[in-house]
Amino acid sequence: MSKVKAYTGEQIQQHAKREDVWIVVHGKVYDVTKFLDEHPGGEEVILEHAGIDATEAFEDIGHSDDARELLKDYFIGDLEVDDVAHRQKQSSGSWGILIPVAVCVALLAYKLYA
Repeated sequence: MSKVKAYTGEQIQQHAKREDVWIVVHGKVYDVTKFLDEHPGGEEVILEHAGIDATEAFEDIGHSDDARELLKDYFIGDLEVDDVAHRQKQSSGSWGILIPVAVCVALLAYKLYA
């Protein structure tokens, strides 16, 4: 059994470019670079949280069980336990995602039901 690699917040922050995107969700680190083009909500949503903790945004959207299962395919390690301060600091800015998502949902509902 191989040991799971642990990453610091500083290491994760270095992976915040379109061609190299890591996010943290519930203390787990994911390399989602190859998933950007497939993300149903668009790549912008993920890029906004590249290199930081995306837990709050991930949960606020209400991802399905399938989405949670798919996330496992991109797991590369854990956030270091000593890096909790990084997670708390970085995750506090995820409110900015709710407005664009709400607008998209409203537009979609309007197009489907109007």
